[in-house]
Amino acid sequence: MAAGVIQTHEDFVKVHGILLAASGLPPSLHRQLFEKLSTDTFDGGQCFEVEAVEDGRQRRLVLTSEVMDKESCVFLIDHAWTFRLDDARKQLEEVPGLAERMASLMCVDIDSTLDAEEQDNSAEVLDETDSKLNAREIVESEIRTAKQRGDDTVRWLELEELDMDDAVLLSLDLPSKFPNLLALSLCGNKLENVETVTQEIIKFKHLKALWLNDNPVVQNSDDHMADAIFEGCSSLEIYNSRFTCNFGEWALGFCGGIYGKDNSGFSHQTDHPLGSITFLDLSNRSIHKLINKAFPPAKMPSLSHLNLRGNPLDQNSVGELLELLKGFTCLNTLEVEVPGPLGESAVEILESLPNLSLLNGVSRSRILESGKHVIDSMLQPRLPEWSSQEPLADRVINAMWLYLMNYRLADEEKIDETSVWYVMDELGSALRHSDEPNFRVSPFLYMPDGKLASAISFSILWPTQKVQKGDECTRDFLYGIGEEKQRSARLSAWYHTPQNYFVKQYEDHKQKLQSTSFVSQPMKPSTTNSLLHKDGSALRVYTDIPPVEELLTRPEFVIKADPKDADIIWTSMQVDEDMKAAAGLTDQQYVNQFPFEACLVMKHHLAETVQKAHGCPTWLQPTYNLETHLAHLIGEYYVRKRDGLDNLWILKPWNMARTIDTTITGNLSAIIRLMETGPKICQKYIEHPALLKGKKFDIRYIVLVRSVDPLEIFLADVFWVRLANNQYSLNKNSFSEYETHFTVMNYRGKLNHMNTPEFVREFEQEHQVKWLDIHLRVKRMIRSVFESAAVVHPEMQSPKSRAIYGVDVMLDSHFQPKLLEVTYCPDCTRACKYDMESIFGGGEIVKGRDFYNYVFGCLFLNETKHVSPL
Repeated sequence: MAAGVIQTHEDFVKVHGILLAASGLPPSLHRQLFEKLSTDTFDGGQCFEVEAVEDGRQRRLVLTSEVMDKESCVFLIDHAWTFRLDDARKQLEEVPGLAERMASLMCVDIDSTLDAEEQDNSAEVLDETDSKLNAREIVESEIRTAKQRGDDTVRWLELEELDMDDAVLLSLDLPSKFPNLLALSLCGNKLENVETVTQEIIKFKHLKALWLNDNPVVQNSDDHMADAIFEGCSSLEIYNSRFTCNFGEWALGFCGGIYGKDNSGFSHQTDHPLGSITFLDLSNRSIHKLINKAFPPAKMPSLSHLNLRGNPLDQNSVGELLELLKGFTCLNTLEVEVPGPLGESAVEILESLPNLSLLNGVSRSRILESGKHVIDSMLQPRLPEWSSQEPLADRVINAMWLYLMNYRLADEEKIDETSVWYVMDELGSALRHSDEPNFRVSPFLYMPDGKLASAISFSILWPTQKVQKGDECTRDFLYGIGEEKQRSARLSAWYHTPQNYFVKQYEDHKQKLQSTSFVSQPMKPSTTNSLLHKDGSALRVYTDIPPVEELLTRPEFVIKADPKDADIIWTSMQVDEDMKAAAGLTDQQYVNQFPFEACLVMKHHLAETVQKAHGCPTWLQPTYNLETHLAHLIGEYYVRKRDGLDNLWILKPWNMARTIDTTITGNLSAIIRLMETGPKICQKYIEHPALLKGKKFDIRYIVLVRSVDPLEIFLADVFWVRLANNQYSLNKNSFSEYETHFTVMNYRGKLNHMNTPEFVREFEQEHQVKWLDIHLRVKRMIRSVFESAAVVHPEMQSPKSRAIYGVDVMLDSHFQPKLLEVTYCPDCTRACKYDMESIFGGGEIVKGRDFYNYVFGCLFLNETKHVSPL
């Protein structure tokens, strides 16, 4: 390799060996990749074509070459947009042409709907006279046609999209003209009055099907209108495209293609016309009870394909439904939500229905091999939604999660803390998902100078199956992710997956939490004693924390440079068996951490600990570990959306400080995709926090723990507020503004320190509250948090452990405390830097330089100066 520049294929492989292995590109294509990278060859346009689908709201990639064999070639795909998440909006607003290109690539550049005025100007509107004449002409034509057939009876009447209003409907006097009508469609008209429409409809005594879809009366009515129509038309089997509880052979015959305008059937059918049905589509018919006298297998012995999608089927048990379907001996193709009304396991469904060869378009053998839960080849894609008034940047921010990919940079020294997100060019972004893809895509960093500083990011594309001209080219959006990593749930980022399954998962989870009851443990007498040596010699302390070394000045303690010489180890490092062996530590030394304290200081374990003890206390926001409870989170998201509740969430890494990789979003696709950058919890965002002068804040408390069993904990008298710099806002443009939604300014932004007494006085004055009341609620909450750990994880107890923890608390708009997190070895710079007037206890001044003196006095000398027992 001359002068650090890659010149040969061998140089390329030597420098990029790890990247090539990580990409999964077959070695047979390495040389071809090098040649295309070194010559900057983008030749995909010669082999592929991008086509619009979904009415122009999505694109797909099609092969235009005659044939492309498996692993025969590799293509370079450029990255059209590369960014850090916090910079996305800023780039879209400031980089010329970027928002326009991304909007076009993501198919959100054209307004999906015209405003009402444009629609009125562009559409031909019939006046009332024309409407009457047009409807009357159709009615008269139907009567003439019936007479010409030699049959005066009209049984099927369609009066659709005629701009008919209530007056027109009354003037037509349809019940008198068509007393034997079986099917009536009035779709797409202007019928409004519930009473008028109901009174006309119930005059049809033999009606089997009624369609009022897309009329204002449907929106204006409630269940009383439907009940009145059902009572007046006792034979009705289909109402607004849905089955009524009276559905029978006529409705089944309609869905099976037997009945229609040319063959409407009779009001009293005596033969058995369903025997010839082989294909029956009952999807989205709102069927609650499938088992009735019209649906026995004996009446449809030839049925081979049945579609039950979109029906609750909740009035029959899983066992009853499977037993019914087992009777259809010719049934080999079934479509239904899985998990859903037939159970939660596709494998169990197949075991109950041995004649099935296809379930939701997936072969029996493939399902049994994969063990998948959600089996659905017909999931509808999520397509971005926007309004004509929405700026392009907002449309792109909302839609980009359907297109983004990511990687994280690393060199020999460290891995980058934040991921890089990117959008492939138009060709790459047209690759849609498939569980059985014919191509694979992987990000690749090309380093022409052999160093990371020269890296250029691409994606590489190669065929994994033989592809023919005209075939759609697809990739697996979740490559390498199986059901053990919640593949089916994660597909919800790109597809509308079965909501009923996720809602059921959430409701079961919620019920379990609500049934959890916590019994507070009785107070036990203290078992800790002062550690002072009998000879009066000082306790030897080893620390790697500079403020402790500098400010621990009490004569009872002396700092030692070698941990082997210390009685007390006070360190920011984890003290495990490997660390003990390396440093020569013994089990007789005291350490500033407790065993299994991860149950408190790692965010996912903290939530689990609290939920196991308390269920869902008001002071803990709904919290989900996305690695294990994604389905429950999706279920709550759907329930909140259904009920019109706010749906803003915050995602936090399990164990990162300073809000690194923390995101606020109300976009479900974003929540799921953000799992890709590392394990996270997803927590309901506190949308309405208590504010000080319009700014968000949280409070850092310091908790000292002497013992877990019995629980001996103390709250330092000194606590401090952390204020955001900007006025709080729920404008979605603000969610990426760190200084609006986050309060930790020690590492980012401008730190505006506020003395605690000043904060308390201003807060009490602004909100007309007493801080003492709030403080008592906070103390009770903190006690509950540590009680949770003591009860759920008694193994935390260690007689050789003493520790302090930071507990971060936020107040909601009702001044109720909310737990944010518990921090090991918290940064106590402010406690050491500022002298603070004690809020309680007579306003005594607590010197900052004495902070560690009284912390160590409490933990190791059993003193209680400047601390309060909890």
